[in-house]
Amino acid sequence: MKEEEIEAKEQEKKQENIDKELKDSTSLSGDSTKSHGEILKQQIVEGQETYDRTPQSILLSSITAGLEIGFSYLLLCSVFYFFSDSLQEESLFKIMAFVYPIGFIMVILGQSILFTEQTSLLTLPVLNNKRSIKSLLKIWGTVIAGNLLGGYIIAFILIWIGPKLNLFEHNTIEKIAHHVTDYNGFVIFVSAILAGWLMGLLSWLITSSRDTMSRIFIIYIITATMSFTGLHHSIIGSIEVFSGMIISSKIEILDYLKFQGCALLGNSIGGGVFVALLKYRAFVYNIDMERRNY
Repeated sequence: MKEEEIEAKEQEKKQENIDKELKDSTSLSGDSTKSHGEILKQQIVEGQETYDRTPQSILLSSITAGLEIGFSYLLLCSVFYFFSDSLQEESLFKIMAFVYPIGFIMVILGQSILFTEQTSLLTLPVLNNKRSIKSLLKIWGTVIAGNLLGGYIIAFILIWIGPKLNLFEHNTIEKIAHHVTDYNGFVIFVSAILAGWLMGLLSWLITSSRDTMSRIFIIYIITATMSFTGLHHSIIGSIEVFSGMIISSKIEILDYLKFQGCALLGNSIGGGVFVALLKYRAFVYNIDMERRNY
């Protein structure tokens, strides 16, 4: 029991040192470059602000994000259909990368809650011992449910309005859905880890920037990279596959469930482990090394 008390006190003292270093973190050069500690501090604060919101507020904001990300899907389908007579299908999927970021810009600058952009943010307060794993899983569940629900709603709207406005045809929806699901589960899983990693970095880089134009540029470059390389994103991918499942017998519910399960798990690991955990542990390791040298 005595050893446990000593260990608990050591952990408490270590946490106090980490909190002190975070509090004292400042920019590296006046108002220009933010330090690792300053970015981490702002990310933890921002993450805790989300935890402090009511479940109803989080759910509504998440539904809004699911709806808004649908504008990326609208543009993807429209571009695919518009250039389908002049370009090969392989080239079409590359060109779609130019419009893919639009919905992400709307969601992130509009401060709606998108799961993949919030994954690392919501994980950091847990790593910093300010929130529990249980609370993390609960808020993740709320955000995912809201994002998917918003995506389902916008999918039904776009499936109807697209052909009515001659923006695209149901055949377009089927081809895009097949392109997303035409991989085995492990490939989708690893692809989703990379996508989640990029989205976590996006959140980190946005915190490091100080003006809106820089943030738009960051969002555009990161999400266009995801689209051009075909990495799997669980929320906009849900709209793509769900829409295909609704209008085509070639996309079955098992295809959707396989994609969604692998993509959500992969995105979670990418943002939570490869960004939040590694960034946080790098900061803690640096503190430990400085104290040992001192």
